[in-house]
Amino acid sequence: MHRIARRGIAIAAALTLVAAVAACSDEAPDEGGTAENVPGVTADSITFGTHMPLTGPAAAGYSKIAPATKAYFDYVNKNGGVHGRQIKYLIEDDAYNPANTQNLVRKLVLEDKVFAILNGLGTPTHTGVLDFLKQQKVPDLFVASGSRSWDQPDKYPGTFGFQPDYTVEGKIMADYVKQNFSGQTVCHFGQDDDFGRDSLAGVEKILTPAGVKEKQKYVTSNANITPQIQAFKTAGCQVVISGTIPGFTARALGTAAQLAFKPQWVVSSVGADNLTLSGLLGQNKGLLEGLLSVGYLPIATDESNPWIQLYKKVNAEHNANAPFDNNIVFGMTVGYLTVQALQKAGKNLTRDKIIEAIQSGGFKNAAAGPYRYSKTDHSGIGGMQMGKISGGSQAAFGPVLETDEADGAVKEYSEKATAPPGNGIPS
Repeated sequence: MHRIARRGIAIAAALTLVAAVAACSDEAPDEGGTAENVPGVTADSITFGTHMPLTGPAAAGYSKIAPATKAYFDYVNKNGGVHGRQIKYLIEDDAYNPANTQNLVRKLVLEDKVFAILNGLGTPTHTGVLDFLKQQKVPDLFVASGSRSWDQPDKYPGTFGFQPDYTVEGKIMADYVKQNFSGQTVCHFGQDDDFGRDSLAGVEKILTPAGVKEKQKYVTSNANITPQIQAFKTAGCQVVISGTIPGFTARALGTAAQLAFKPQWVVSSVGADNLTLSGLLGQNKGLLEGLLSVGYLPIATDESNPWIQLYKKVNAEHNANAPFDNNIVFGMTVGYLTVQALQKAGKNLTRDKIIEAIQSGGFKNAAAGPYRYSKTDHSGIGGMQMGKISGGSQAAFGPVLETDEADGAVKEYSEKATAPPGNGIPS
């Protein structure tokens, strides 16, 4: 009888242990890993994962980013990889839906065991996975969004932005408007999330809240923006600064034309790619003439730029020669920066070492402005340049400008751009 009781206790204890292990399977690992046992890292491979809108309201243009990053990785892999490892990139389609994003990122981390999440796209989508990635101690690298949420090293030590944040962008656009459209009525159109709010915050730092007469928002689930554009027309807006994704930039231009409303549009970098907008507008692409924007990477049509020459070569060899646009330039620059960080992290790669490598800063590549990475700054690129669509072509003009998210001045960034090495792979 006692033996049976003891056996029952032993079985119960075993079941408790199994249950405890199962319960812990969704909890964070105790450490960032060692060189011999790091999730997503083997002797001959490194696996990253991402969430991207390959379908849905933000797919136009953005669906080209992750394949371009993968193409650059394939180019590096063909030339020996990084420290002898091939780079794998798992791309999941979240359709720009935050609920999808959470499920897919959990899958990438818990089932696919990726080393890091790389360049997950979207402010509303990626915001919902920050706490999970922190809990799991998974590096969250180069988020494809300019939200200031990514620059919280004390709260989210493994998260890093990539592009200039939307407040910096808003300040630079507003500074240009202030200098070149003095006395005109300025308004703001923005996405109803951190994207639009941070953009407006930057604009108002330069123009003041009173200097922005009409402020309108949109949600990606509602394609009808006629009321917002009518409000701009009624308010007499002469310049509209726009924090919009490509689909809503195109809708704004098309709706304005229908309402015989013709302001000067000044559009966020995330929604101003000429090829993407031309495809969305079709026979109405003439509406893009004169559109102003900001950018922080070489423009895809600048054939004289050595980065564009490199990326077009990679695109032809590893990306099925996809129609070459600024989204591809974005994706390949993310790939190049990732390889720079991996090389700096060293052969004995761990999650902690990749974070330390990025925080050490000093990265130079196709970006027009400086990368601001440090232990106290995870915000990414800090400079931008104005651009304009004229005669059907998009080109940058004027100096590269930099500023901060606070009350610092918008000033010229004087350091000259660097060129890629001859083989197109950072050393």
